Amino acid sequence: MTMDTDLILGEGPGQIVSDPASSPRMDLTPPLRQLPRHLSKRQKAAIIVRLLLAEGAEVALQDLPVSLQGELVHQMSTMRYIDRATLKSVIDEFVFEIEEIGLSFPGGLEDALSVLDGTISPATAARVRKMSGVQIAHDPWTSVSNTPVDQLLPLLEHESAEVSAVLLSKLKTSLAAELLGKMPGQRARKIAYAVSMTSTISPDVVERIGRSLAEQLGAQPPKAFEDDPSERVGSILNVSPATTRDEVLEGLDQEDNEFASAVRKSIFTFANVPDRVHPGDVPKITKDIDQSVLVTALAAATDELEIAARFILDAMSKRLAEQIREEMAELGIVKPAEGDAAMNQIIAQIRALETEGEITLILPDEDS
Repeated sequence: MTMDTDLILGEGPGQIVSDPASSPRMDLTPPLRQLPRHLSKRQKAAIIVRLLLAEGAEVALQDLPVSLQGELVHQMSTMRYIDRATLKSVIDEFVFEIEEIGLSFPGGLEDALSVLDGTISPATAARVRKMSGVQIAHDPWTSVSNTPVDQLLPLLEHESAEVSAVLLSKLKTSLAAELLGKMPGQRARKIAYAVSMTSTISPDVVERIGRSLAEQLGAQPPKAFEDDPSERVGSILNVSPATTRDEVLEGLDQEDNEFASAVRKSIFTFANVPDRVHPGDVPKITKDIDQSVLVTALAAATDELEIAARFILDAMSKRLAEQIREEMAELGIVKPAEGDAAMNQIIAQIRALETEGEITLILPDEDS
């Protein structure tokens, strides 16, 4: 950013003149005394903020405590003009202090936990919040906005429609839409209507609501497992032998039919490939799989699994598909254990590519 030291700070917001002597307003007002060269830190801060705003920079003053924001406004309201030498001196001092900073640390507990996200366990983060009395020293909405949807949803279900409306209004539009879509229709309509009533809510009330929600989220006990139980069981059954998988699912049907249904939705086996994988992604999946593994898996795919094998072969290049078919014929009958192991390698590759964002699977309830 180029700083023009000829800028002189105007009396009101947005007023900038190049030379007081050439301004028509100077003829209508008495001469104004200049600020002394020895300025307080607050005056220097006001000068820097005014200059940055004049240069079109975005200054996140809303991140400052409310008291400091008020002091800054008051300080700027008492200042009129400064001379060029003083402005240059303040800029030089500000630049020098910025250049002397070697490392900066996050301000507030939530910002510190955000920096450490992924390097400390959720249990440690929860314990730190508890030990600190769940005090939110920074903007509480920062921590609320970074909370996963599955943890925010209970808040919407138990809070009043008015509080839920404020919560949705403070979230990103995509996140708010996702939350609203997970709620029953009548409740979603009630909250959506309550959003229309938020125009008269004061900032203080919004901040208090944010602190209350942040404290509720911080007080929740940490989860030992991030994944849903049905997803964990489904992941295990994904790589289990087919006979074991069928036996477990049959037992779950007898114990808890609803849980068994959820597990089935999370299971992704070789038989699901035609319904879940886009044909165009097959070359990406097979290119890093040893051809002998691929041949073994496809040769073992008989009966109901033959559809999956045919799907993969049809999505390959004609020359490669013919080569693999020849090797399958030479291989003959494959032992079930060897076939399951080969198929599981293909499934593992599909899951890995999905996690890395290389491919996108078709959802079970999505039209193919």
